[in-house]
Amino acid sequence: MQRLTALLAVTLALLITTLGHAAGETVYQPTAEPVTGSVYAIIGPTDARTYENHGMNANYGVIVTDEGVILIDAGPGAFSGPYIERAVAKVSDQPIRWVVNIGVQDHRWLGNDYFQQQGAEVIAFEQTVESQKAFAEQHMEGRLPEALGERFDGTKPAYADRVLDGESASITLGGTEIELSLTNAHFPGDAMAYLPESDVVFTGDLVYVDRMLGIHPWSNPRNGLEAFARLEATDPDHVVPGHGRVSDMERARRDSGDYYDFLVNTVGEAARNFEAMSDVMNANDDLEAFKHLEHYDSWHRTNMNRTFILFEGM
Repeated sequence: MQRLTALLAVTLALLITTLGHAAGETVYQPTAEPVTGSVYAIIGPTDARTYENHGMNANYGVIVTDEGVILIDAGPGAFSGPYIERAVAKVSDQPIRWVVNIGVQDHRWLGNDYFQQQGAEVIAFEQTVESQKAFAEQHMEGRLPEALGERFDGTKPAYADRVLDGESASITLGGTEIELSLTNAHFPGDAMAYLPESDVVFTGDLVYVDRMLGIHPWSNPRNGLEAFARLEATDPDHVVPGHGRVSDMERARRDSGDYYDFLVNTVGEAARNFEAMSDVMNANDDLEAFKHLEHYDSWHRTNMNRTFILFEGM
């Protein structure tokens, strides 16, 4: 019955997509791109949440095992669930048995309920769950419902069935080992997932490539720099960032690691030395090393401002 329900949901989603195309609407169709072996990534658009992209402007992981599929993050809600299932069905006939939450931002976990209804077990750190609960009301009333309209209907917060203690954990699902560790950078409770056998890391929102990472009032770039140092020590062959194309550590360092270093050791250090915020921001407004990143113009000064305020208060 659950598989039939899922099939009907996928069919309905495809019908909606077809009607959207008939009306001249460009609808995002997620696909599971090969990373290595049985590991895939769904690479979302790097622009904002929109009606057309279903709020799926983030990356998700697909790991195929002999016992079922592992999904890294659940997507933004009930409407996106069938799209993810359809992408998975093109690379495996196995059901999605596990969903590992490594993100707290809305488009990473509000799909939990959908996959639980299909029989999947959701797994997350205790701190991730606590942070999801703290942000749930904001997420349910924020940018996602504004962008998605009626497509957000049926979405409701749901949390992990299996909660992991501590700041790191190793779990084995379907014979695949996953090493999880908290990053607490973009959102408190964010994490990354490393697959030692395939040497792949899903960084969540610790790493952005192709687009500028964002510092929110609750973000912590110092945690980001420390977590990135741990990532560099692991030195994986394949990096699936939170946003942007599948990459290697060189690109991850260029687009995110170096930027964390700048925020902490230039902006943060200036704040600790009681320099004027306006002087620091104006002196670093035009940074050639990062101008290639999408959303540089809209995020860079905001990132400096929020980092300065954070370190000023330390």
